[in-house]
Amino acid sequence: MSKMDFSHTAAFIWSVADLLRGDFKQSQYGRIILPFALLRRLECVLENSKDAVVTQAHTVSAMNLPEEARENYGWRNVR
Repeated sequence: MSKMDFSHTAAFIWSVADLLRGDFKQSQYGRIILPFALLRRLECVLENSKDAVVTQAHTVSAMNLPEEARENYGWRNVR
């Protein structure tokens, strides 16, 4: 990445950050940013098993089980 591209990217990121934090006080940033950081981390960690989980969810949904039975359906780690 050239210095010009890096500067342009950095400026863009800061402009987005300014937009996002416009309505929040500085003391509130942690309460806003932390959940998004956690969600992104979970997304990255679970990326490898996402297709298998979605397939299993469709399979369970196709069974037309009552809601109570779906809640008790034995989910396990899909790898």
